[in-house]
Amino acid sequence: MNNATDVRSKGSHAAGNGGSGPAAGSLADTGTPDSRGSGMRRILDRETRSSRAAVSGIAAVVVIILCGYGLLEAAVRAIGQPPWLIDPQTAAERIIALPQGMPPLLLGVIGAVTAMAGLFFFLNAVLPGRRARHLLPDRRAGVVVDDEVIASALARRARLAANVTQEQVMVIVAQRQVTVNVRPTSGVPVSENAVLAAVLDELREMAPEPMPEVRVNVAASGVIGA
Repeated sequence: MNNATDVRSKGSHAAGNGGSGPAAGSLADTGTPDSRGSGMRRILDRETRSSRAAVSGIAAVVVIILCGYGLLEAAVRAIGQPPWLIDPQTAAERIIALPQGMPPLLLGVIGAVTAMAGLFFFLNAVLPGRRARHLLPDRRAGVVVDDEVIASALARRARLAANVTQEQVMVIVAQRQVTVNVRPTSGVPVSENAVLAAVLDELREMAPEPMPEVRVNVAASGVIGA
């Protein structure tokens, strides 16, 4: 017996004011009941985590260039020709002699740039890369929904609770937090608790994983109603 696992992905990572985008596609994983769980987890991980291929490629290119240049300078020195940029032995002696012979400002700039580059690659290596997506529970399939779709649904509930137009509600969905910004109509008060309760109720029905916290911001100044 074959078991099909569908992973549906919609929209992109931004805020929405209403409506939901069309389904972007589906993935199917067919296997035995014992392998279905691991296969599902691999698919969900691939759909919710960003690829490190670009960063790995950049690191590989930098290492290849440095190693190629070092070999080139070593070969030029071996055949008795002048160096292209700097003699390897001279470069090694200058590095060992640091910070002598270099202005403190230039040395600080080089150190800061090197530290930032190292920190960039280190964080990309150890931190989990996340796409702007959440998982929704389903007993028969693994459902992956983009944050824009969740933001659109939450914006609709917030708009109805606040009794305002679509343009007066902006919802931003992040991995761990949902921010609802509401601009009320002039002369018509908006209950922040009512908006919060509506958004929380919609989130409970969706049950996204991970479940984000909700923060509601009601603007002090309103807009003129039509």
